[in-house]
Amino acid sequence: MSAADTHIQVRGLTMAYGSRVIMQGLDFGIARGGVTAIVGGSGCGKSTLLRHMIGLLEPAKGEILYNGESFTAAGTLRRAEMLRRFGVTYQQGALWSSMTLGENVALPLEQYTKLSAQDIRRIVQLKLALVGLAGFEDYAPSDISGGMRKRAALARALALDPEVLFFDEPSAGLDPISSRRLDELILQVRDSTGATIIIVTHELPSIYAIVDQCVFLDAETRTMAAVGSPAELRDNPPSDTIGRFFRRDAEEAQPA
Repeated sequence: MSAADTHIQVRGLTMAYGSRVIMQGLDFGIARGGVTAIVGGSGCGKSTLLRHMIGLLEPAKGEILYNGESFTAAGTLRRAEMLRRFGVTYQQGALWSSMTLGENVALPLEQYTKLSAQDIRRIVQLKLALVGLAGFEDYAPSDISGGMRKRAALARALALDPEVLFFDEPSAGLDPISSRRLDELILQVRDSTGATIIIVTHELPSIYAIVDQCVFLDAETRTMAAVGSPAELRDNPPSDTIGRFFRRDAEEAQPA
C-alpha cells in the first residue's frame, strides 16, 4: 500500500487502562475507500481500539494518523476539526429516544453547520433516503425495528459527509436477513460516498461478504497477530488461534 493510498496509519500503539496493558505494538495501515475489520476473540480490545481511533481514549504509547496528520498529537481545535470528518455508529444505534428520526439526523447539522432550517430538512430527507428510510422523518426510534434503527443511526453518521465511518458490531442483535441487508447497505454507502470504513465485528458472514482487510488482535499475546484479507487468513493462518477464528462455521460463512 503506497502512502497516497493509505488513509489511516496506526503506529506503535499501546492501549492500557492504568498499568494494565490491553494491546501493544499495533502497527497497520488502512487503505482509502476500503473496508477494514478489527477482529479477534472476546475481550481482546476490538472496541477499545475503535475508541482510541475516534479519540474517546488516549494511547499509552504511539499515535494514529489520518491523511498523514497525527490525530493523537493534534491540539484541541484541530482535533475537533478532524473529528467532523468521522461518522460513528454504535451497537444499539444510540439514537435519542426523545427525538424523531429526522431530528436525530438533523442534530449534527444544527450543531456544526450554519445551514438554514430548510437546507437541513432537505439533507435529512436525502440521508434517510440513502439508507432506505425515505418518509420516516417523523417516526420515533421506538416505532421502528432494530434493523431500521441501525439504518437511522447510519443516516445520522452520514449527516456531515464523513471521510471515515466507524461501526461497532453493526450486526449485533439482527437476524441473518437483516444483517445481510445491512452489509449490502454498508457497501452501497462506501461506493456512493467513497468513505473509508472500519468495522468491529466477529460475524464471519459479514467479514467474508464485505471486508477487504482484517486486523486480528490476540488477547493471549496482547498484540496484533496478523493483517490480511479474510480469505488469506482463513486459507493460510499464521497461527492455530487465527485458523480457528476464520474457519468456525466455515460452510455457512463462505459465499456460495
